[in-house]
Amino acid sequence: MPAASAARRPWAGSEVRCRHRDWVGLRACPGRWEFVTSTDRTEEELMRVAFQGEKGAYSEEALLKYLGPEVEPVGFPTLDDVVAAVIADNVDAGLMPAENSVAGTVGRTYELLIEYSLSIRADLVHPIRHNLLALPGVRLSDLRRVYSHPQALEQCRRFLTAHRLEPVPQLDTAGSARLVAEQELRDTAAIASKRAASLYQLQILAYDIQDLAGNATRFFLVGKEPQPASNGPAKVSLAFSVPDVPGALYRALGVFAKRSLNLSKVESRPDRQRHWKYLFYLDYLAPDPKSVQEVLEELSSQTEFLRVLGVYTTWQASDGGE
Repeated sequence: MPAASAARRPWAGSEVRCRHRDWVGLRACPGRWEFVTSTDRTEEELMRVAFQGEKGAYSEEALLKYLGPEVEPVGFPTLDDVVAAVIADNVDAGLMPAENSVAGTVGRTYELLIEYSLSIRADLVHPIRHNLLALPGVRLSDLRRVYSHPQALEQCRRFLTAHRLEPVPQLDTAGSARLVAEQELRDTAAIASKRAASLYQLQILAYDIQDLAGNATRFFLVGKEPQPASNGPAKVSLAFSVPDVPGALYRALGVFAKRSLNLSKVESRPDRQRHWKYLFYLDYLAPDPKSVQEVLEELSSQTEFLRVLGVYTTWQASDGGE
């Protein structure tokens, strides 16, 4: 890599460009992530990361912000397509939305993690700034409906209700912006990012229309192999079920309570394989990753099913107002 390009990086060390499938992992560095690659890096090829959506989607925005411009984002129509690309080794990893601070959990992401035994390699918390995009010259009073991803529509419910705009779900935010532009829809707007407005030459009629300030989405970077162990604190994501007997969940959670481990997420969702049975999804903070095995051994004695979804690092950037 040219020296001038390397000097722009906020870290020193491993080369970001790597041979396809030689990528080992990543670790948090000041300002972004640092890639950890194998020693064989003779062929330069961008690390390919799948995301759901089109150019200008928030997932792509998160990829470029956290992983840097030397990663090649590859868009797919659905989350199922993202996972299929990872499984088939057509990409090195996938970025999937896990939950939003306003609209809650993205259930399909968790279902796919279980169904395909993917591993969470990192999680990224990315600020979401929703904007109302329309064709140049269109006024807010001209609009009758708004296209966007269902999560984005839910996160902007108050704005849509106040302006009597019909929400029309689409596959993704950026794709909605493209539809408005390509079909020259003068009575329809899209909820999407500033970057989508620029890409599809739309004007922004209203900025920051999300219901709550501080709106953010947590993304999982997933792969076929687990993240290599680190020496520092880690987040651990688990899925488990307990026997249908009184006190079963209490005893399972006691494994964490007696060790004073902080639970950052606990949620139950239907088990798709068994009617009227539930899986519990749990995140906890492990001060020392070496202690995880001890926790898992005791938890396994209290559960019918136990799956480690990932042991990884997390990083959240401040909202720089972009």
